[in-house]
Amino acid sequence: MFTMSSFETLRKDYSKYVQQCLKTSDIATFQKQCTEQCANDKDRKPAIDQALRDTLVTILSNNANNNTQALETYIKFCIELCRKDLATTSIPVMLLSDMFDAMTLDHCEELFTYVENNVAIWKEDLFFGACKNNLLRMCNDLLRRLSRSQQTVFCGRILLFLAKFFPFSERSGLNIVSEFNLENVTEFGTEKSEEEVAQQMETDEEKVDIKISIDYNLYRKFWALQDFFRNPNQCYNKMHWKIFSTHATNVLSAFASFKLEDQKDCIIDHSKLELSMEGLCKESHYFAKYLTNEKLLELQLSDSNFRRYVLLQFLILFQYLNSTVKFKSETHELKTDQVEWVTATTEQVYTLLTETPPDGSVFAESVKHILKREEFWNAWKNEGCPAFKKPAVEPISETNETRKPKRLKRRIGDMIRDAQVVGKYYMGNPELTKLWNLCPNNLEACKSKDRDFLPSLEIYFEEAIEQLDPVAGIEEEYKKVNDGNFGWRALRLLAKRSPHFFVHGNYPINKLPEYLEIMIKKIAKDRPQTQMDMKQEAGETPPPEQIDQDFSEETLKQDSETIESKPKISRELVEKLAEVLKKNWEKLAVKLGYTDDEIFFFAKKQTPYEQCQEMLIIWTEEDPDASIENLKSILHNLNYTEALEVLNTNTL
Repeated sequence: MFTMSSFETLRKDYSKYVQQCLKTSDIATFQKQCTEQCANDKDRKPAIDQALRDTLVTILSNNANNNTQALETYIKFCIELCRKDLATTSIPVMLLSDMFDAMTLDHCEELFTYVENNVAIWKEDLFFGACKNNLLRMCNDLLRRLSRSQQTVFCGRILLFLAKFFPFSERSGLNIVSEFNLENVTEFGTEKSEEEVAQQMETDEEKVDIKISIDYNLYRKFWALQDFFRNPNQCYNKMHWKIFSTHATNVLSAFASFKLEDQKDCIIDHSKLELSMEGLCKESHYFAKYLTNEKLLELQLSDSNFRRYVLLQFLILFQYLNSTVKFKSETHELKTDQVEWVTATTEQVYTLLTETPPDGSVFAESVKHILKREEFWNAWKNEGCPAFKKPAVEPISETNETRKPKRLKRRIGDMIRDAQVVGKYYMGNPELTKLWNLCPNNLEACKSKDRDFLPSLEIYFEEAIEQLDPVAGIEEEYKKVNDGNFGWRALRLLAKRSPHFFVHGNYPINKLPEYLEIMIKKIAKDRPQTQMDMKQEAGETPPPEQIDQDFSEETLKQDSETIESKPKISRELVEKLAEVLKKNWEKLAVKLGYTDDEIFFFAKKQTPYEQCQEMLIIWTEEDPDASIENLKSILHNLNYTEALEVLNTNTL
């Protein structure tokens, strides 16, 4: 029997063998010595692994200068031992992790060069399966130690290494559900004292040569756009879209009026100065995050790199708004006027990129190529991220030519039944199914406000009311009331909308234009006058900055109140259901319409409770059919009586 004392004896002996053979890199001698002393692989490998760890401690203690060459030689020796099946295949990466933990960041960056250059070794079949989790853990530990603002290049090297090491379809490296980094908040000054405003006005008067007016209003709008870049889904909200489009138009107009000059045009015709200036022009500076002080905005607008970063953010946002993403809600779709605005603004952004020195046209073409490639990646993710594999080529033979592949088809009854379980209808065609399930109740769909094409009385008679004003000076024959088509539509609209149409008069109707003029005068008296019109007539028009600020605050407040008023399944109820359904959540996920890829994503959570909770949260937030009635129907069909009792108890 293999005891503890015998293991310690083996470990000490193997440590001596490792130190002796490491100097000469004699693997054959080491293999012979280890096999002679212990013939059992199960007992020999753990002892060799521990001996390798002990030797690493000795090397690190003797290597005061952190010589990476000695450490690289030791890792190569361990790799050869793994190929001879003398040590565990994960031991080289575990030793590398120990080295990084014991070294400073400067020496870690030097040693990581060895890890990068030998990515082909880690991707071998021998090491990939055993080392991929350890390598990922090692890289994540390094990233936690690094500063993203100071060691930006080292962080990028680690991320590029992981991209080369793992295959494209690796689930841990894919943002499958299209989440955004909402923690990346840009803070800037939102309030300004009266003294600062007066001081800025004095300095603005002294600066005569400024190309554009850089005031607090432009500063606030510029940095407020970062919140939309951080969370693009806000743009699908009507009120947020108005704020975003207004701010974007003002900022792009500022860019267009603030022309940048190429530094190469200002070079003096002296050889030494030309060389020095060309070197300065070619230098590129990278900032992980820009400062948001108001005094720096003028300098930042003069920086070509800063302008390129901001314009590139616009293009990325516009591409996301127009693209089809699998986990987008059905309400996340731009309207026709919004699409036209995005198209026109995209052309304006590319024009500004072309005008931005140096080499603006080349940079703009490179950006177009990158965004075009991004469309392919988006389509690949929508298809479930299938693995990139070449199709197997079968040899051509007579049997292969005559054989036809059998394609299994689901029964139409099964498809209809599965759709009815989740409260939907299957129409036999994907497009018809999608259109029908937008509103399965035909009567409710007909009553929808979207199908009310009748204009209001004020809108339809707006031009006719203006023509009745004697100040307009419209001749009688050119008035709309004399148009027969207008009069016929006007009578139909009055019969539908006007209370004056059925009122009995004391005079007969001789001519239609005369009758329409009388009705239009009554409608003009009943037309409501807005508070803004009253202020304008009284000469109390507020400044545009105040209107913009009040509009943004009030609209956001109203929008948040309307969103909160919509009934939905509470988070507390989701937690109670997850506790009851945690053992059978996968069957429920299938009934709720989740695909295999999505179920696999939820299964990555640590406990069944967290898996079920995440699945229910996404269903309640993303599925338009998520309601208590549909959930009751699904639970009833699955015979989950305990969950039904919880649902009924908490919804009374």
